[in-house]
This record gives sequence, structure tokens and C-alpha cells, in this order.
Amino acid sequence: MESLFDINVGQQCKILNIMIDGPLKRRLIDIGLTPNSTVCCVGQSPLKDPKAFLIRGAVIALRQEICEKITVRAVV
Repeated sequence: MESLFDINVGQQCKILNIMIDGPLKRRLIDIGLTPNSTVCCVGQSPLKDPKAFLIRGAVIALRQEICEKITVRAVV
């Protein structure tokens, strides 16, 4: 299973599970990062951390430590 961090720029994926607890999980859900939502990686910093994702019309940058706790399935 892939994590959100494994998604390359230009690739889309579906969120499967968010393995984070507490206020951070609530914040991610509030911005639209929910199971079965589609996310597209739109950019990354030169060192690949953080990466930018298009989530329901908004571009959000997430660090590797957060991305690795979100499992995804690539959309072909």
C-alpha cells in the first residue's frame, strides 16, 4: 500500500485511510482530506519535502511525516 508521500507530481490518488489522531486529523478532514476523496500532487520542494496537493480546489502543502501516515490508492 502506498502513502501520500509516494505520489509523484501530476499523479492522482484516492485516500484510503488517515492514521493520525487528535486535532491534526480533525484539521485534515476539515480541509477535505477524507477517505475516498481524490487528491492530486501539484508540486514539491527541491528536497521533496514538503509536497503540495490539490484537495477539493485548495492547494495544501504537507510534510513527509504527515504524508506517510495517509494511505492511498493511485488513480489511473
